[in-house]
Amino acid sequence: MIFISFCVFLAKLHAQQSQKIGLVLSGGGASGLVHIGVMKALEENNIPINYITGASIGALIGAYYASGYSPDEIEQIVKTEFFKGVTKGDLPSKYDFLIKKRNDYASWITFKINPSDPYIKNIPTNIINSIPIDYYLMETFSAPVIAAKGNFDSLFIPYRCIASDIENKKTVVFKNGSLSSVIRASLSYPFYLRPIKIDGKLLFDGGLYDNFPADVMQKEFNPDFIIGSNVSETNKAPDEDNVYQQIRSMLMSKTVFDTLDEKGVLIEPWSDVSTFNFENAKRLIDSGYTATLRAIPLIRKKINNMSNTQNINEKRLQYRKLISENNIIISSIETKGLNNKQQKFVEQSLIFNKKPFTMQQLKKRYFKLVSDEKIKSLFPVVTKNSAGAYNLELFGKKEKPLYIDLGAIISNRPISEAFLGIQYNHLGKIGFSAYANGYFGKLNSSTHARFRLDFPGRLPFYIEPSYTYSRWDYYNSSVLFYDFLKPAYLIQEDQFAELKVGVPVGNISQFNIAGGYSQWGNFYYQTNNFSKLDTTDKTYFNYLYTQASYNINTLNRKMYADEGTLVNIRGRFLQGDESFIPGNTGINKVKFLDYKQKPWVQVKVTVDKYLKPAKAFKFGIFAEGVYSTMGFFSNYQATILSAPAFNPTPESQTFFIDAYRAHNYLASGLKTITTPIKNFDIRLEAYVFQPVNSILKDANGNAYYSQPFLYRYFSGMAALVYNSPVGPFCVSFNYYDKNTNPFSVFFHFGYIIFNRKSID
Repeated sequence: MIFISFCVFLAKLHAQQSQKIGLVLSGGGASGLVHIGVMKALEENNIPINYITGASIGALIGAYYASGYSPDEIEQIVKTEFFKGVTKGDLPSKYDFLIKKRNDYASWITFKINPSDPYIKNIPTNIINSIPIDYYLMETFSAPVIAAKGNFDSLFIPYRCIASDIENKKTVVFKNGSLSSVIRASLSYPFYLRPIKIDGKLLFDGGLYDNFPADVMQKEFNPDFIIGSNVSETNKAPDEDNVYQQIRSMLMSKTVFDTLDEKGVLIEPWSDVSTFNFENAKRLIDSGYTATLRAIPLIRKKINNMSNTQNINEKRLQYRKLISENNIIISSIETKGLNNKQQKFVEQSLIFNKKPFTMQQLKKRYFKLVSDEKIKSLFPVVTKNSAGAYNLELFGKKEKPLYIDLGAIISNRPISEAFLGIQYNHLGKIGFSAYANGYFGKLNSSTHARFRLDFPGRLPFYIEPSYTYSRWDYYNSSVLFYDFLKPAYLIQEDQFAELKVGVPVGNISQFNIAGGYSQWGNFYYQTNNFSKLDTTDKTYFNYLYTQASYNINTLNRKMYADEGTLVNIRGRFLQGDESFIPGNTGINKVKFLDYKQKPWVQVKVTVDKYLKPAKAFKFGIFAEGVYSTMGFFSNYQATILSAPAFNPTPESQTFFIDAYRAHNYLASGLKTITTPIKNFDIRLEAYVFQPVNSILKDANGNAYYSQPFLYRYFSGMAALVYNSPVGPFCVSFNYYDKNTNPFSVFFHFGYIIFNRKSID
């Protein structure tokens, strides 16, 4: 009897010691960050985690833990700006590739179309760019799964990932394969993040059919006890006026918790945040931590097998060391989904001289490649073959070939205009794009066309011929109902052809050289007393130019930026002929043609940088300088029309103010930006413009220089800006020092961005 009792005691003791605990992590978008707090509290209280299953965000958080990351490390990851950016489809500006960035124009929205596809296939299927998160998952989870030889049971913690097969309306459970791929499939929230294919099946968010995979935990691992962390949203009855609820009800199955029964505990922390709001990481993690602490007494009643935090950390360090020693050197690339020429373009962009490369080298090359607008997606997977060599598999998809850009400027002044742009892209062994646009308005009517060839390689470069025509009417676009003085009559016509060659200098900068020929026409009266019957003076300047430019651009917006840096340095050499045809009101009646102007050089430097000393308060520092050996034209008006202009604010770009033009000048500005509400900025900007020699007009209508630094001018802007998804809404109060009407109120919706002038 004593012997039997002793055997029963040993059996119970063995059962307690071998008790296995499973952790189930639900889906729920950003709310799933509470899972980190749950795991943190469990570890601190010596509650072992022997198995993990997860769906959607639970699949990601669970994969971190299963791959040897501690709860504290996971917490630090999700708090970073990098992680928050990836969840929005963004990357830090240091990974931008400026040479591939589209030029800034006045477009509000871009439609990407394949004319050969039916209309329904041209509707976008996702909101965010998947490229950043695709690469991040590959980079993070390749080493652990390769070390585990693709078997999820051989990870630091045995793990199962859930995805949804929408064709067969069923849950798919992954226990081996590419860890980054299955996590990515489980994160594919419909219409937000595009789905991916695994083994030929299109897979979506794991939470669609099984948002709390306790049944998977039971079937796959049969643990002695299950701890569930749940933030899944209960499906509300669909409202006839709520499309989101209707679609959600059609897609998602009801979450079931019955599988827990008596052998489990359910933790449901506070998690009332929107699905894609990852800004509240600390609050959510703390919520999961606190809710778990409250559940610890109940958990301890159910289990007797306690772990040791120190032992777990030691095992984790050993596991991570083993993985880190498994350095990945990629020796080959296999591209799928693209034709042979497109594959060649990809390979030439990633592998140089057939030499193997590290993951760090891949990262720089990869983001340079995918910044090309001709590539829609490039899903990466790292594999290891039987010989021990690493291979990079890329599942590529080229972007739709036709882009249509639509935009406009709407304003209280008569500068409103429409914008249309069309671009055709081709991806082959050499990529090319053909682009044309048009602006149609009172102030500016212009068209620009270019053809660009992109050559891949260790040092990618492009060759771009272009043509631009523009007409600027500063007379008709200046009249306001409250203006009492008639503005000067000034019309400019500019057309030029240019050939440019550009190369990258790092990721965020580029260097280019260009040459071109321009025909520049100015039509003006040298007096304000004129009628419709009078004829204008005409000055034509036809010239050749060569130039070299260096550019850095990490600004976060096309207009009204509040983060990043812009640096433009440009040197030019110009040689041309001036022609003058007087009108009937001109002072000088002598006509001349093709007078050779003295060649001149011009150097222009512009710097625009933003600093963030506080969360809702930012500084902007602006500086600009121009040095030129440019001389005078035949009269003052022709001279001032061709002189470099200082236009730091949006409205100033739509005015022609003589005082803010000079051959040589220095200028600086200070900006303060506060953001009381998301996307709403209050901007205060002040500038000083210091000509070296101001250009003045004598009694005969000719130009002459003032004494050095005799005059200086101040300008400023106070503005309320709403940065909408399609463009800025802005109301500004502007000041121009010593102008006839120094104050103005300016409203606009849309981007005050125009095709470049040849003289700029």
